[in-house]
This record gives sequence, structure tokens and C-alpha cells, in this order.
Amino acid sequence: MLSSHEALAWYLEGARTHVSLAGPPVLAVRVDDGGDTLFVGGNEADRLIAEELLPEDAERVVRVPWHRSVVEAAGVGLVEAEVAPALRAARASLLPAEADRYRALGRETAEVLTAVARELNASSTERSAAAALASGLAARGIDPLVILVAGEERLPHRHPLPADGVLGSRAMLVVCGRRHGLIANATRWVGEAGADDDRILAVEAAFLAATRPGARLNDVFAAGTAGYAASGFDADEWTKHHQGGPTGYAGRDPRATTLTTDAVVSSHAFAWNPSAPGAKVEDTVLVTESGIEVLTVDPAWPTEEFAGLRRPAARAFG
Repeated sequence: MLSSHEALAWYLEGARTHVSLAGPPVLAVRVDDGGDTLFVGGNEADRLIAEELLPEDAERVVRVPWHRSVVEAAGVGLVEAEVAPALRAARASLLPAEADRYRALGRETAEVLTAVARELNASSTERSAAAALASGLAARGIDPLVILVAGEERLPHRHPLPADGVLGSRAMLVVCGRRHGLIANATRWVGEAGADDDRILAVEAAFLAATRPGARLNDVFAAGTAGYAASGFDADEWTKHHQGGPTGYAGRDPRATTLTTDAVVSSHAFAWNPSAPGAKVEDTVLVTESGIEVLTVDPAWPTEEFAGLRRPAARAFG
């Protein structure tokens, strides 16, 4: 029984399964040996059939009255939680068409960050920056799942929801945007460079160096978090915020910890986000047999060479 946004979007070739970003999916899929059955809210069925579902899926739609739960209508079955590791493993290695969609999403997400940054200055407000980011993503058909903005007075916050203040001399922009079910995650800095920018890149490099096909996620996590002390941060800095992990059809699929033992596979998407007060780096990458491919890239954004990859630098205002 598939009922989560990440499982449904993956299984249905990137179909949009929501109306409200904060609400549950408007359909559920019962996967049987004899074929799939899609239980769809009756008030959503015509639109989904016309605009989101493949023809072969549309032929298997059961319309559910709007006042009934689509999950309850689908009946009793094996629920996702009972097979969560197997489902994650099934969607971890992206097919070529998925990887191409991800590349386009990553590039366009990065372009939005660049376009917005060009218009910002020290007197811009956090809310105006957030509005521009959301507008830029929506104009490209990208759902703005997360928009974070911190001006210089709020830089210690790791998840800075936009507030009323101005950006000041240095600001952080964070977006997570979804299209075709896939999620691009990226962080950028505008204004002055930070004292710890290179040190946090060194921590990221430790994560990326360990993220290779065949590795176990807990081992990658251990290697990455060890990078904090090696880069001159407090050894326990990693305990103060999550570090990211695999991504794709979920923002983190799953969020990496010392206990996550999922295998890294070829064509596996990741978004590590090491951070310290006033410092963070985050991009969406694809792990391949030949190395790391950064997906959230815009050539117009200034970069520096670090550990063999072009990594984003702070961009001056204007």
C-alpha cells in the first residue's frame, strides 16, 4: 500500500500527488501481483487522469468520494512502514530519465538562487528575498518546499524561517524545490565571505569523499562528522544540527545518523549539509561510479576549486 508523497511520486513517474503542500496525498496505490489499483479522491480524479497519470494508470483508477479516506478505501495491505528500507533501496538508484529530470531541476533551482541574489543588497529584507525565491521557483514549475533566509543578525540559526529584518553584510539563502517528485536542495551565501567558509567546505569534502557506491551510510556519516575536528571545529559540532544524507523523492531519504545502514549505490542522490554558526554548505549531488556530479549548478555563480570540485563561494551583493 503506497500512501506517501515520496513513494507515490516515484512509483507514478513524477506525478504531483498533492493539492496542499502541507496535506496528505490525494490518492493511494494498492500494488498487487495482478496489477496496481489507484484509489483517487473523486473530486481530483479527472484532473489527475488528464494531467498527471500515465494512460495505463488511468485505466486502473477507482474514484473515492471526497469525504472518504483514499487509504481506507484501498483496504488492508502491507503498509509502507513495514517495508521502508526495501522501498528506499528500490528508489535509491535513479534511472537515466530520472537523473536527467534531476539535472534540469538542479540547474534551474541554482539559476533561481543566482537571479534572486543579483537583486539583493544589504537593505533587502529577509521576507522580500524569500518572496523572490518562492516566485522564481514557482515560475519554473518547482514547488517551494523550504525557503530559509537569514540576515547577518540571525546567522547562528540553522533553520532560519524568514523574518522582518534586513540582510545586512552577509546572508544565507536556502531552498528545497520539488518537481516531478524529485527535490533539489541548495544553500547560497550573499554579501561578505565568512571566516569559516573554507573550513566548512573541508567538512563537506570529508562527507563526499566517503560517499561512494558500496559504502554504508553510517560509515559515511562517521567519516564526515570526523571532518569537523579535522577542520578545526569542535568535535561535537555535528550534534548541533542534522548533516543531511540521501535525497531524491524525499528531502532526506533517510536523514543520515550513526544508525542508518542503507547502502550507497550508483546514481544515488545526496545532499549533505554540514554547518556551524554562520557557516553552511549544501548542494544536491549524484554519486556515480566515476565520482561526484553536482546537480545544483549555475555557471553564473562564483565558485572556488575545493577537493577537486567547483564549490559555491559567497556572492557579493548586486
